[in-house]
Amino acid sequence: MEPQQEQLKDRIARRSAHLRQVACELKQELYGIDAAIDRVIESVRAWYVLPEIVQRPVIVCLWGLTGTGKTQLVRQLTRKLGFYDRFVEVQMDGFSHGSGYWSNSISSMLADSGIREGERGVVLLDEFQRFRTLDEKGTDQPVRRYQDVWALLSDGRLPPPLSFLQDLEAALASAEYDEDERQADAAESKDGEKPRVRRYRLSPWEARELKQSLKLAESLTDIMAWTPSQVRERMEAFRASAERWDTDYSRLLIFVAGNLDEMYQGVAKRVEDCDTDAEIFHRYTRRLSVIDAKKALALRFKPEQVARLGNTHIVYASLDRAAYERLIAQQCQRYALETGQASGLVIEVDAGVQHQLYANGVFPAQGTRPLFSTIQSLLGGALAGIALWALEQGAEPGDAVQVSMSEDAQHLCARWRTQRQLFPASLELSRLKQRTHPDFRALLAAHEAGHALLYGLLLGHVPLEVKINVASFDGGYNSYLPLRTESRRTVLDTICVSLGGRAAETLVFGPDACTTGARQDLRSATREAAEFVRVHGFAGRLAHTDVGVDPDCDFATDVDATNAAVERILASQMTRAQQLLRANAGLLARIAQALVRDGEVSRAELAQWMGLATGEDPLVTEPYAARLQRFTQLQLRTDGEQASEDNLGSPEAETQPAVMA
Repeated sequence: MEPQQEQLKDRIARRSAHLRQVACELKQELYGIDAAIDRVIESVRAWYVLPEIVQRPVIVCLWGLTGTGKTQLVRQLTRKLGFYDRFVEVQMDGFSHGSGYWSNSISSMLADSGIREGERGVVLLDEFQRFRTLDEKGTDQPVRRYQDVWALLSDGRLPPPLSFLQDLEAALASAEYDEDERQADAAESKDGEKPRVRRYRLSPWEARELKQSLKLAESLTDIMAWTPSQVRERMEAFRASAERWDTDYSRLLIFVAGNLDEMYQGVAKRVEDCDTDAEIFHRYTRRLSVIDAKKALALRFKPEQVARLGNTHIVYASLDRAAYERLIAQQCQRYALETGQASGLVIEVDAGVQHQLYANGVFPAQGTRPLFSTIQSLLGGALAGIALWALEQGAEPGDAVQVSMSEDAQHLCARWRTQRQLFPASLELSRLKQRTHPDFRALLAAHEAGHALLYGLLLGHVPLEVKINVASFDGGYNSYLPLRTESRRTVLDTICVSLGGRAAETLVFGPDACTTGARQDLRSATREAAEFVRVHGFAGRLAHTDVGVDPDCDFATDVDATNAAVERILASQMTRAQQLLRANAGLLARIAQALVRDGEVSRAELAQWMGLATGEDPLVTEPYAARLQRFTQLQLRTDGEQASEDNLGSPEAETQPAVMA
């Protein structure tokens, strides 16, 4: 093998090994985003291992909910790859770290960075969703900063600021005129004193723009001191040279990151939701793909701009429960270790404290930031107070102090040997979730049990969650994964499930004791029934029916004709719900009692009681693939039989001798 090939092979092997090591380190430092890390590493492999083959910027888009580690991943990856001195981070809302008043363009920021033309570097375009060029109505929205970002994303070559060069031409003409007048005034001076000569002729901004446009190596102070004739000489020399006017940044690695709320269909805006388990958000968001990202981008950017972002769109799923629990354990260990090192004691934080940190600190739609705040609030000062208490009681270096949660979840309980002390713990959500009034708990339990039971009976799967101990609103809730496709049958089943809470209240407490708690359920069921008739064409009427004032609208506007059909569907599904609950009253009571006792029912318990599986929830409930196969086989057989009959009945078939098998 040639020496040059041997060196290339060795370099590829070393850099590939380094990438693998970097991936392992990132997975240890950033929790819950292993899949995103793997995809990022694979996306930058060619750029890092064999940069000679890269002729255009490598663009990697990172989309996700806030607080999931997008920016942190880029920063740490850049540092580990050795490019932090050639790293530019741009906040696309117009406020970048390190950018001054005049940094209105990407080109000026790159010119001020450590990234030289034609060399590799890393750029992060963060909060990109705020750089939108279309408003909520889809009309053009003016953008004042970073207008050259689209040229950078296209081929990495940034054109010179021609408007500046034109302005400079005018400024030079004015400066030369002033210089000529100054010399004339000096010649006519009668007192013999020479006028003061200015040290600098160009402003810092003009010098920087000139340095960038003409690709000059001189310092800004040197350029600022040039006379107008010197500047003109440099401009003419540059124009006469064969050097490209544009600036070559085609070997950049560009990360585009942001929060595309439109992609998450309302999940991103549930900032107050501390009750839905993180696993539920994770299971929903992990279904999102490049198609969802492009649909969301199309609401903010023009088609040609979406195209320039390329096809490497890495969508972050929200963090799952395991990631949060791992983060909590690591932070508890860190706080305990730091307190122990300062006091000489061994601080042990038990699993009960970690459980309460999860229950009070995790807001799944907001990522890790609220959790860090809760951990700091609970442990930051409390562990220091606990250590001081133990030392005052006579604890010696190396003694163990156990920290647990009190039964009311409102205090930290410290134990040293036989002594015990309570310390206040500010966990407001635990207090809010405790619905202690027995009648209110019974009402919520019966209502939510009705929804859960009907969902299992009709959809064949257990709900993701069933809870009555919640803090973010007054009721309880069931949560389900949305279906990708709904059939006529599943739409009716969904209406029936929505009416299950009211049906359960009627069965358990009587019609006169039913509450207004079903208001949202009735609204949802009515919407589904109206769409069943007016939109989906499932009730015999095919015309899309809606209200409208546009004379060119493409739907029927006579909604009154469908009102009776909507009410009939609601009434029939309410009757169906009541019959199913009455037939399964024992199971309804069992679920309701579990909710009263524990505040929630696990999926495993529900599955066991209802005889259902807890595997992956389907996107489609009807066996369409099997039915299509059956239909195809039937048609092939029918077509074959018809062809045989046609052949036997043809004149040619009658004249042919029979062939015996």
